[in-house]
Amino acid sequence: MSANHPNLFPPKFHHGKVYATPAALALGVDFTPFIDRHVRGDWGDALGFGDQQSNDAALVAEDRLLSKYQVGVNTFLYIITEADRSVTTVLLPEEY
Repeated sequence: MSANHPNLFPPKFHHGKVYATPAALALGVDFTPFIDRHVRGDWGDALGFGDQQSNDAALVAEDRLLSKYQVGVNTFLYIITEADRSVTTVLLPEEY
């Protein structure tokens, strides 16, 4: 199975309540496909290998998770789920 088809994989964690910053909302992007990828362990096409490995370890250690997705030319979204899995926030990298 390919990472390009994340819906073939079951969710690895619950995202809790989902929030988005005003700047992220202003992009007018549907966040649903990116949140679906995030909870299935597809950390994005714009996250470095070391950060991907950190996320894989954070799943086991129940630590904070960070994904980064490209949504346009030079436009990216971060999705962060807190360690207790109660909240997931969608924001722009410059807001991190």
